[in-house]
Amino acid sequence: MYNYPIMRLGVIGGGQLGRMLIAPARELGVAVNVLDPDPEAAAAEPADRFLVGSLTDPAALAELASCSDVLTYEIEHIDAEALQSLSNRGAVIRPSAGTLACIQDKLLQKRHLAAHGIPVPEFAEVPSADEGERLGYPCVAKSRRGGYDGRGVVVCRTENELLALPGASHDWYLERYLSDAGEPAMLVARGVRGEVRLYDPFEMMFHPERNICDAVVLPAALPAAVQRRAAEIAVAAVESFETAGLFAVELFLTTEGEVLVNEIAPRPHNSGHVTIEACVTSQFEQHLRAVCGFPLGSTELLSPGAMVNLLAEGRSEGPVGILGLEEALALEGVRVHLYGKRRARPGRKMGHVTALAADTQTALEAARAGAERLRIGVYEPA
Repeated sequence: MYNYPIMRLGVIGGGQLGRMLIAPARELGVAVNVLDPDPEAAAAEPADRFLVGSLTDPAALAELASCSDVLTYEIEHIDAEALQSLSNRGAVIRPSAGTLACIQDKLLQKRHLAAHGIPVPEFAEVPSADEGERLGYPCVAKSRRGGYDGRGVVVCRTENELLALPGASHDWYLERYLSDAGEPAMLVARGVRGEVRLYDPFEMMFHPERNICDAVVLPAALPAAVQRRAAEIAVAAVESFETAGLFAVELFLTTEGEVLVNEIAPRPHNSGHVTIEACVTSQFEQHLRAVCGFPLGSTELLSPGAMVNLLAEGRSEGPVGILGLEEALALEGVRVHLYGKRRARPGRKMGHVTALAADTQTALEAARAGAERLRIGVYEPA
């Protein structure tokens, strides 16, 4: 028997992922407590309880744990040692603190995957001239920590560019550059009893200048054999961590037909927003089910769909202005999701647009049409 609230979920991080996790929690009677350093974070307003504090402050994390039955996170930039200490004292954390510690250091993540037989791009642990020569130019330098949305990734076309990387050499590692590789993604949910549910593969498209995910279609147009291989690799990668939660497994599909793991996110992911409309169970409800110990939901695809990110435009930072909302909402079949962020800065994710259709190309065209009508940024009064 349950009483209300069914459970108290503590979410570390109050961005748009935390905000979108709250809607299915409400439907299941789960109270959501959120910790974020920004008092105007996207999840602040809908949260049942909102705590203002640093994600690397052990005291703030302990306060969140004290008012929650289970902790999860919507961002990786957290003090994993503090989480491990809480876990050692009995706090329930899903995905586990050990999983977070491994995944948030991308070199440790690569070592872990390779050690478990998961195919990854060839990499070098030290960004030296010798390793650059071995991998060949261009090669890709990646920041071990903190990189996201294209940040912390540098394509080095010469030895001089490699040697000019900022900071210390141990802050970076190298990967072989994969020319023209496709970048599908798989969402894999793992429950507390080890059960696994898999969504159809997603195809991610990237902004040519910002190197940030611009649009996603579901399902990706992959040959059946490649889709089976991608599913096999994604499930094996997630099971290697032996913890519960929803995981986004970003893949590379090489021109030779190899499927390699790029990186893993132990949380809902930008690629999966379209599941809110396109699937029986959204990625957010699925993550909620997984970390709360509920049965996992169906991942059945209801309709092909597409998602286009809404990025803040312009060159200034300040109070957000939204133009073209009524025009976007007037389009048949287009859904607009705004994240409630009060301040805009160039390139910041402010929302997304989704559309469903009989095929992904039609859905993508509709979603792009909606996104083109919306403008979000800092504007002078008319």
